[in-house]
Amino acid sequence: MSPGSVVVTGANRGIGLGLVKQFVKDKNIRHIIATARDVEKATDLKSINDPRLHVIPLALTCDKSMDKFVSKVGDIVGSDGLNLLVNNAGSAVKYSTKAEPSRAKLVEQFDVNTFSVVILSQKLLPLLTKASSKVSGDELSVSRAAVVTISSGLGSITENTSGSGVIEGLAYRMSKSAVNMFARTFAIDMKDDYILAANFCPGWVQTDMGGKHAALTVEQSTSQLVSSFNKLDKTHNGGYFRNNLTPFQF
Repeated sequence: MSPGSVVVTGANRGIGLGLVKQFVKDKNIRHIIATARDVEKATDLKSINDPRLHVIPLALTCDKSMDKFVSKVGDIVGSDGLNLLVNNAGSAVKYSTKAEPSRAKLVEQFDVNTFSVVILSQKLLPLLTKASSKVSGDELSVSRAAVVTISSGLGSITENTSGSGVIEGLAYRMSKSAVNMFARTFAIDMKDDYILAANFCPGWVQTDMGGKHAALTVEQSTSQLVSSFNKLDKTHNGGYFRNNLTPFQF
């Protein structure tokens, strides 16, 4: 089932922009709220002509920016609350075991990919709870209230057979593993409030991060992701999935 309102972070390009384009196709959604660090430069996002789309600036590592954003979201969704938060924004900081030790690089990576996901999800909890309270029963879905985070297959501990690899992915892998733990913990903590949480690997996608030789186009990945979001129920709560909703190993 479709959410009535959705927030997508990091929507100025790549998977975030692709997700917004998919949500715009769904006429059952009343509010689509998309973020970009610099709205003026988000030309592709701003070119989407739909009155339901709100493009709002958000610097995820700045609490002041985040508080302003949360206030604006509250003004848009009103008493209905927020149905779906898609934590998409992320970065990849090159760092490997054999690199020169750098606390600053590790903090930078976790600040964007993990800490900011946790903090924004917490700050939006009152709006998610408001939306959840509108529905009776014990159902869980994105049409009620949910936090979905775009993780990565590189966050899987079980499937890590290449270490840091040529992408120098130690810090990135760690940040995504941590955000997977956040989703599982959040799902348990918010179960009685009927707010669902799930993480997704979008696949190897043709973005700035994935490169032009990646297996999937942005449209292919995001259309599958949104289809999977709408199928989520309580059996998926706290899970980690591929874009087609098959389970990924933690």
